[in-house]
Amino acid sequence: MQTIRFSNIDKAKFFRTLNKKVNNYFKENNIKKTGDIRLYFKAIIMFSLFLVPLVLIYTIDLAGWIQALLMVVIGIGMAGVGMNVMHDANHEVFSSKKWVNKLMGSSIYILAGNDYNWKVQHNVLHHTYTNIQGYDEDIDAGRIIRFSKHTKWMKIHKYQKYYSFFLYGLLTVNWAITTDFKQTYNYLKRKLSYGKMPNPATQWTKLIIGKIVYYALWVALPVYLGFAWWQILIGFMIMHYTAGVILSVIFQLAHVMPNTEMPTPDENGNMKNTWAIHQLYTTSNFAPKNWLVEFYTGGLNHQVEHHLFTQISHIHYQKIAKIVKETALEFKLPYNEYNTMWQAVKEHYNQLKILGQNPAMS
Repeated sequence: MQTIRFSNIDKAKFFRTLNKKVNNYFKENNIKKTGDIRLYFKAIIMFSLFLVPLVLIYTIDLAGWIQALLMVVIGIGMAGVGMNVMHDANHEVFSSKKWVNKLMGSSIYILAGNDYNWKVQHNVLHHTYTNIQGYDEDIDAGRIIRFSKHTKWMKIHKYQKYYSFFLYGLLTVNWAITTDFKQTYNYLKRKLSYGKMPNPATQWTKLIIGKIVYYALWVALPVYLGFAWWQILIGFMIMHYTAGVILSVIFQLAHVMPNTEMPTPDENGNMKNTWAIHQLYTTSNFAPKNWLVEFYTGGLNHQVEHHLFTQISHIHYQKIAKIVKETALEFKLPYNEYNTMWQAVKEHYNQLKILGQNPAMS
């Protein structure tokens, strides 16, 4: 695979100026860049949404439709834990204490994932090579959905505006069944890591044990408690489908939009912009003033701030957003955002529609 190199020329010194302003904000207000009591409180809420309904299902004889509704709530909680707890922790900003980040980051195991795979895909590939086809796996949906104009167009893509949102729900199902095994094989083969390279035997052991524990909780335990196989399957799919739709839509609203670019390197692997400026062109915010969206998504509606400052917890994004926006406009650089969630969803739908058109007919 070709080596990608971002430009190191920033004559106007955009990121140096922005970084200084943001650092001054934390210094002047005497606050840490990591999470605080607000994040710990959110963690309790999200874990409660995820686990309390499960305890109710396992301990109380409930009607089928109530169980189904509770599985939806579990799916909402599952996505909430992922966005608010696991995400910050695996960026090492949930807490200033490493052991707390490691503990909270391990919550990915009860979400059907694996920390090594997630850190490589998200922290390394997505945050380094944002929206670069062939490098950022988050814009690779296989053949069925076309997220980039640089991928091959197929006739089925004409209908992706209709079926994509339905397929988004399969995201975490794939995590639970196949994705982790494929990623571990590929990442170890390519010697990719976030930090120290893991021992292959250790990684495979952690992955297999993690899956055994996961299926013990979601399959073996309900079987032991007397649930029918079809009840378990339906509940499992409701939970994962709910979480998958939420997580997929949140990501797409930040990167697969009409106002975000999907740049490619030249023949030598060189990118036009510096890494920081590249983030401005490839990322978009949505519903920046909606407190509920902000609270539930773990600040991922402030995707611009997140991509520029992954070492800062999401609880601070609302405050530093003003600094980032003012600085971007000062340097005549883009600051992409949609005022409402609904507006962003509509624009993502329009982007799917555009990317579904035959390029030869455009």
